[in-house]
This record gives sequence, structure tokens and C-alpha cells, in this order.
Amino acid sequence: MIFETIVTTLSPDGELHLAPMGIRYEGHEVLMMPFKPSRTLDNVLATGKAVLNLTTDVRVFAGCVTGRREWPTIALDGFAGRRLASALTHVELELVKPQDHDVRPILHMRRVGEHAHAAFPGFNRAQAAVIEGAVLVSRLSMLPREKVDAEMLYLQIAIDKTAGPHELEAWEWLTDAADRFHAAQEARA
Repeated sequence: MIFETIVTTLSPDGELHLAPMGIRYEGHEVLMMPFKPSRTLDNVLATGKAVLNLTTDVRVFAGCVTGRREWPTIALDGFAGRRLASALTHVELELVKPQDHDVRPILHMRRVGEHAHAAFPGFNRAQAAVIEGAVLVSRLSMLPREKVDAEMLYLQIAIDKTAGPHELEAWEWLTDAADRFHAAQEARA
């Protein structure tokens, strides 16, 4: 089972990077599989640390894949990292073992701290649709346009029925990004 999260990492120079990432739990380990190349991969390999952020603010997911990476964060006490200010829970991770792969290395991470900041109210359908839409937008160059269009059209149903202001804003970012990508593809053809 894959869980969608936001991973925050710091470069060796202390530069913050946020990335949406599907992770897996395996016993007490968290398995991250960033694509090569990626700043998340570089940062974790260089520092051995990452922070897993569990949030219901789906604007962060949509924002990260549409170039909006500036989100409020908070420095952590006793751990070299930052968490999202909107994180309901954050988990401090240390690298146990990197497993190299040509496309998606596996980073075996050990939980060294877990802190709850607010209760998880659950996701509404629009939040789930935004997360799925963010995954599609992050893979526009890998997926056929027909598949993207069909899936976005289906996800629109949940947006129309259950979205609040945050979900509507995030959805607009995603649809604009997909439209711009496809327009650029058509202009090149």
C-alpha cells in the first residue's frame, strides 16, 4: 500500500526542498522511492535525513507539482529538518540503507521521532481527487493525453460535489498546468 505524503529535506547547505511522494511502511521503516534525478534523493543521500509530513492541505501537493513550492515550515527541535506548518503529524526519518536503481532507488528510512500537531479529520472526495490529479500532472510527459484527459474529467465529479475553497484553488492550478503542457505539446507538433 502506498501513502501520499509531502517529504521535506534540506540540502547540505540548508536549502529546503518539498516534494509530494508516495511512501510505503514496512515494519518500523518508511520506504521512499524518489525518481532519478531528484533533489529529494540528492538531499537524503547527502544528509541522511528527511521529514515526512502528513497534511490534509492538498494545495501543497498541487502546488509542488505546479511550481508553487513556498509553503510555511517550522524548524524542528533536536532534528536537522523542517516540517510543514500545516502538517497534522510529522515523522523525522534517518536513512538506514539506500538501495540503488536506475530509475527509482529505494531509501530505507528509520523513524526517529513522530509528533502529532492536530487530529486527522479524514479526507473528503475532492481532497483525494486533487492528490490523484497532482500525480497525473507530475507525469504529463509519461502518460498519453487521452488518459490524462479522461481521468481528470472523472476526478472533476468529486471536485464539483465536495470541494471547498482550498481544493478548488488546487484543482485550478492542476488543470491550468495540464492545459499549458498540452498547448505547448501541440505548438511543437
